[in-house]
Amino acid sequence: MRVEIWSDIACPWCYIGKARFEKGLAAFAHRDEVEVVHRSFELDPGRAKGDTAPVIDMLALKYGRTREEARSMEEHVAANARSEGLGYRTEGRDHGNTFDIHRLLHLARARGRQDELLDLAYRANFAEERSVFDPEILVDLAVEAGLDADEARAVLADEDAYADDVRADEREAAELGATGVPFFVLDRRYGVSGGQPAELFTKALEQAWQGRAITPIGADAAACDADGSCEVPQAGAHT
Repeated sequence: MRVEIWSDIACPWCYIGKARFEKGLAAFAHRDEVEVVHRSFELDPGRAKGDTAPVIDMLALKYGRTREEARSMEEHVAANARSEGLGYRTEGRDHGNTFDIHRLLHLARARGRQDELLDLAYRANFAEERSVFDPEILVDLAVEAGLDADEARAVLADEDAYADDVRADEREAAELGATGVPFFVLDRRYGVSGGQPAELFTKALEQAWQGRAITPIGADAAACDADGSCEVPQAGAHT
């Protein structure tokens, strides 16, 4: 069975959702027969390359909030991340265009190192003092993932390299009706949206394996919408 996951490095719920999915997959009896493929989805495709802004400032502007309110939003997401054992910095992170990262992830997929690079990019973006919008840091991450530095630099230098692959993923997401991420497609038959709890991912995998439709599994889960908005559930809401 194949599971395809549309996500963006800039999406905190994709970071959290990946960890929850992997816990759910670990509890699935047929986990060794599941192939996981990560696909591209940009939350801010209109932002110019190199145009970055602090995440707190971006959130305050996007939602019309004060910086303190935006910081509180980030703290809520951070609590969800930390509950999954993930590092999460609420200060000092940048937001920007992720197209180059997605292109590099397609190179990593071609070399069999996609999951490794994705984990490193998430960690760099959300937990470490490394900007994924710096090309040299991206090359460093590629090398850590097991890729060749010169090949990674060549991909980043050629704006056409893997660009069609990224756009094909994004077209396919639209055709499948994905309006936000993370978006999980199980065996090309069933879909699960948002950063659902691990046990619901296990249930989805079991139902997909048995050929039954998922209609629906759990409440709506936190996700980042195609317009770049990342829902922050209210206290007491399902996360």
